[in-house]
Amino acid sequence: MEPGLERWAHGALWAALAGSLALRAARRAPGPGRGLGPPLGRGLVLPLALLAALQSLCRAWLPLPLGLALAAAAAGLLLWRAAPRGLLPVAGRAVLVTGCDSGFGQATARHLDIMGFRVFASVLDLQSPGAQELRQSCSTRLTLLQMDLTKTEDIQRVLQHIQAHTNSTGLWGLVNNAGFNDTIADAELSPLGKFRTCMEVNFFGSLELTKGLLPLLRSAGGRIVTVSSPAGDMPFPCLAAYGASKAALSLVMDTFRSELQPWGIKVSLILPGYYKTGTTCDPAFWNLQKQQLLASLPQELLQAYGEDYVEEINQQFIQFMKVAVEDLSAVVNSITEGLLAANPAVRYYPGQGLGIMYFIHRYLPYFVRDLFLKGFFINPKLPRALRREHHNDVKKA
Repeated sequence: MEPGLERWAHGALWAALAGSLALRAARRAPGPGRGLGPPLGRGLVLPLALLAALQSLCRAWLPLPLGLALAAAAAGLLLWRAAPRGLLPVAGRAVLVTGCDSGFGQATARHLDIMGFRVFASVLDLQSPGAQELRQSCSTRLTLLQMDLTKTEDIQRVLQHIQAHTNSTGLWGLVNNAGFNDTIADAELSPLGKFRTCMEVNFFGSLELTKGLLPLLRSAGGRIVTVSSPAGDMPFPCLAAYGASKAALSLVMDTFRSELQPWGIKVSLILPGYYKTGTTCDPAFWNLQKQQLLASLPQELLQAYGEDYVEEINQQFIQFMKVAVEDLSAVVNSITEGLLAANPAVRYYPGQGLGIMYFIHRYLPYFVRDLFLKGFFINPKLPRALRREHHNDVKKA
């Protein structure tokens, strides 16, 4: 096969792909209140790079007709994944959003109110700054509800309120957003009570609320959108308590997705990157948590790891969160699409770097993933008992 013909054929494929993407990007511009999502090209860098690599392999090892067909099929798959999902009308739909004191929950509640939803927004404290801001900036369609997901009586009170106000129409959407984490430490250093608290809020509380609302969601053929975390899919250093609770949450929601299909309920997971929400970027908060952790550790464990080990972990996390993204719109738009797309995605990955992170997690050896996560997030120094200077001190003694 002539080299010129081969270059022309593959070049034509890229030209057709670029034209299709440009046309879809132009059509993707959202109308008032639609909130379709972030720019089309933001999530296409890795797929386009993989397509280019596949095309190079096809040109090197396969005959032109077969190689071109394989590359065209891959390009078609990319276009299908990039296609914008049509949104359903908002009118008359009610949705509950949890964890609206700050962060994703507050931004989502405000956005859905602007779109015309009847929003029930749960907050931990009705007098919190976030609750006050929603009360002042949103329409009368938004109702604030106090709820602590660790308290069954709070959950039952919210369930009764929503049933009384949506019994005739059903509940279109539940956004499980409320989450908790206040420990940045190795699993061995994390008190068992921290694991239990994370499970109570991030898993059991969300599970109890979801199960309680299923009759209303079934009657509406509605949606469940749950904010989980990549830390529930892969072993981020020093996030064992939080990651374990999010892993449980992701699995039970995926089970709901499969089991509730006959009822017409669609279930989506949101797995955001690193964003500035609530206390996640407050150094004073994390320094207080560090001091409380150090005070709670058994002396033997503190001697083995060293106070400076815990201090460095804390400082690395604070430095990491300084570059966290302030603009929450990608997450809000993913939640909105999960609620209103005719065929929502099973998983949404709003945020920077998640494509390469999941590629490494799924396709490369474990040691590569572990090195990547340490380089990307937290890379602890050796515990005190494993350092050379400690062994030298022991020998001298």
